[in-house]
Amino acid sequence: MSNDKNTNTNTPQDKGLQGNEKIEQAIAALQQEATQELLAHALTVIRRRMNENGQFILAVEPPTGDNQLRIGTVKTGDNKVWWVAFTGFEEELKGGGSVQSTFLTDIGQLFNSALQVNEIEGIILNPWNRTIMLDKNLINIVLGNI
Repeated sequence: MSNDKNTNTNTPQDKGLQGNEKIEQAIAALQQEATQELLAHALTVIRRRMNENGQFILAVEPPTGDNQLRIGTVKTGDNKVWWVAFTGFEEELKGGGSVQSTFLTDIGQLFNSALQVNEIEGIILNPWNRTIMLDKNLINIVLGNI
């Protein structure tokens, strides 16, 4: 039995995650009907959460010999590498793999970091279910750089 004070499993434990369900809802709508309007809406919702100091969950891989933590990645069928982030712990657990180390990160800082790393294509948000692939062009749009 967990000793969490919050027994409602639908409420994120961390304040930085509260409101991310709006992102999941926007992605769900986009998955139902992939239109430019719904993509723009999803990006707007992500920007709004970023401006509210929202956070994502990052999975990290254990350090190798250099003691550097590495952000979890996935490789798509076209051999492109993407960072992986999650809107909430429920989404992260849907992967069903081994439990990974995770930490919370500021959405804006994550996006700015992703733009600096040439080895990745962008960020896949919620790769198991409510998925959106944010390439660097879309990240720039969310950040207001375009």
